[in-house]
Amino acid sequence: MCGRFALGIPRKRLQERFELAEVPQAPARYNIAPGQLVEAVVQTPERREMRLLKWGLIPSWAKDKSIGYKMINARAETVAEKPSFKTAMRRRRCLIPAQGFYEWHDENGHRQPWFITSRNPEDVLALAGIWEHYESQEGEIIESVAIITCQANELVSPLHDRMPVIVVPKDDARWLDPKQSDPAQVADILTSRPWPGMLAYRVSTRVNSPKNDDSGLIEMMSGQQDDVPEN
Repeated sequence: MCGRFALGIPRKRLQERFELAEVPQAPARYNIAPGQLVEAVVQTPERREMRLLKWGLIPSWAKDKSIGYKMINARAETVAEKPSFKTAMRRRRCLIPAQGFYEWHDENGHRQPWFITSRNPEDVLALAGIWEHYESQEGEIIESVAIITCQANELVSPLHDRMPVIVVPKDDARWLDPKQSDPAQVADILTSRPWPGMLAYRVSTRVNSPKNDDSGLIEMMSGQQDDVPEN
């Protein structure tokens, strides 16, 4: 499951990480939630570019756009087969920039949020995604996205059994290439693997509300510096 993430990294770092000609200016965001617009890197015939996509994939054939609220994630094991995802998996793969993502864990009878991120605060994570183009009968056009998840690794598994797929830079071009239409040729990118240099720590329950969106949400709770899982 990946249901909330943050992106508060300098824009220049995004441009460098994804080899983009330009990156539109945008405010830092620390509580990105389903249903909101998210930034995603896509490959066009001319170049890579950053687009705004609605989080919650709406298949092109959907009769009701509200189906997107149920489609925020796609499982790596079945994304190439599910009717809602298989066309996008072949033709419209993307990368979603992130600073880190949140996960909730039951602790002493309440849901405690954790933040999973890199030890280097300026590292850009690239979450594997698929996107779709939807047009309603009334002519409304929505471009939407789902984040692909896989089995959790040793860092995330104490918190949840799923985690977002993180694409390493050497796999960016292959993942984005729309000419690579056989899912089997990119299936290895979706496998669970260790994340060197990543860590997980508790954060404030203020993140529970999407109305809160400030850098304080990703700050480590005091008193746990010696109790932080890392990969």
